[in-house]
Amino acid sequence: MPRTLPRAARKAAFALSAATALALCATACTGQSSAGADDDASKETTLTFWHAWSAPNEVEAVKNLVAGFEKTHPNVHVTVVGNMTDDKINQALRAGGSKAPDVISSFTTNNVGKFCSSGALVDLNPFFKKAQIDPETTFPKAMNEYTQYDGNRCTVPLLGDAYGLYYNKTAFRKAGIAAPPKTWSEFAADAKKLTVPQGDGFKQLGFMPNYHGWESTTEHYLGQFSPTYFDQDGKSTLATDPSVAAAFTMQKNLVDSLGGFRKLEKFRSGLGDEWGPKHPFHTGQVAMQLDGEWRLGMAEEAKPGFEIGVAPLPVPDDRAGEYGKGYITGTIAGIAATSHKQNAAWELVKYMTTDTSAVVGFSNAIHNVPSTLAALKSPDLKYDPRFKTFLDIAANPHSTTSPATVNGGVYLTTIQQLGYDYESGKVTDLRAGLKKAAAQIDTDIAQAK
Repeated sequence: MPRTLPRAARKAAFALSAATALALCATACTGQSSAGADDDASKETTLTFWHAWSAPNEVEAVKNLVAGFEKTHPNVHVTVVGNMTDDKINQALRAGGSKAPDVISSFTTNNVGKFCSSGALVDLNPFFKKAQIDPETTFPKAMNEYTQYDGNRCTVPLLGDAYGLYYNKTAFRKAGIAAPPKTWSEFAADAKKLTVPQGDGFKQLGFMPNYHGWESTTEHYLGQFSPTYFDQDGKSTLATDPSVAAAFTMQKNLVDSLGGFRKLEKFRSGLGDEWGPKHPFHTGQVAMQLDGEWRLGMAEEAKPGFEIGVAPLPVPDDRAGEYGKGYITGTIAGIAATSHKQNAAWELVKYMTTDTSAVVGFSNAIHNVPSTLAALKSPDLKYDPRFKTFLDIAANPHSTTSPATVNGGVYLTTIQQLGYDYESGKVTDLRAGLKKAAAQIDTDIAQAK
C-alpha cells in the first residue's frame, strides 16, 4: 500500500517555503549557548518530536515507533507533533524555547547542507562515536552521503526512497520484448517498439522522456550516469564531467526519437494526474515509467488491466556492470541545536534510525525503503516480491544521490531549467548551456557562503 501522498510530491509542495525559511535560518540558527549535550539521559524527561507525516496510517506508524522507544526507555516520554512542514520546523528551530522540538524529521534531503552549515541541527558525529556506531557500515552508501555536509553529520536517514523502472509486462510480451532493458540503448529501442501511434498522438507511448514527465527529473536521469557535480574545491563540474553531457544527450535523443518535444508535450497535457488513479502508467497509455517505490502500491490500487513489472533503471552502455543501481533520497532526522535535552534526544534518534527492529517495523508500516544495511536484509521485512528491487537498489554501493550544498537544492533547480531549455530547443548548444549553468551554480553558492 502506498503513502497517501508520496515524499516526492510533498517535497515539491513546500520546497519554496523551506528554502525561504532556511535562507533566514542561515544567519539565525546558530543554537543557544545554554543548549547542548549536558543533560542526563537516564533521568525522567520529556522530548518533543516534530515530523511531517500526515496520513492516518503514517501517523499511527510514527506513534508505534515512538511507543517502542518509550518501552525501552521508560524514563523518556515523547510528545509527537505531526504534519509539520519545513517552514514550520525552521521557524521553531530559529526561535527555540520550551515549545520548540528537540528532534525533527524532514522529507527535504536537499536542505541538509543548510541545516548543517547554519547550525540549526547539531553535528551527530560525536554521538555516533560515543555510541561506537560507524555510520559508514550502518547506512547504505547514498543515504550516508546525503545526511552530511562538509564533514558535519547533522542528520541521519529515517527510511528512504529508491527510484527504478516500472514496465507493462503485457505490453512487453505483445511487442516481443523478453526482459526489461539494462542499458539506455536497449531502453531507447524498447521505447520505440512499445510506442503505438494514434492520429497525431499515441495510443500507447513507450516512455514519456520529457523533464515535466513527473519523476523524469534531471537528477533522476543523471543518477544513472554517476555525475560528480562538484570538484574538490566545491566548483561545479557540470561542464567538465562527460557523464553530464552524456545524460542530457541521451534524454534529448529519446525525446526526438519518440516524436519530438511538442508532440510529446501535447500528449502529456491530456494525461492523468501523477498522484491519481488515472496516472498514464496505470491506464496503459505509457508502457514504462521512472518512479519511486511508492508507485507499485498506487498502481496496483488502480487495478490496471495488465501485469506490472519492476526493475532497476538502465545504465549507460559503458557502465553495464553497474546495472542494478538507482537514485536514492529519503526522510532525514536530526537534533535541534536549541534543545537542552540533546543526550536524551540522541537516544530517540539512535533508536529510530539504527535499531534494526524499529527500522524494519516502521518500513513495514509505511512501505518505504529501510535505511540501514541490517534492516534491508532482515527476514522480518514484509513486502511484495517486486519491492525487493528497491531494497537491492538501496543496498547497491553504486547507487547515487545529490550532494548537499550550502544553499540546498538551488543547483539542482539550475540544472533542471537547463534540461527544460535543451529538450524544448530553446538551448541548442549543450556545451555552452552547461558552461553557463555551471557558472550560475558557482555564483549562487559563493553568494550563499
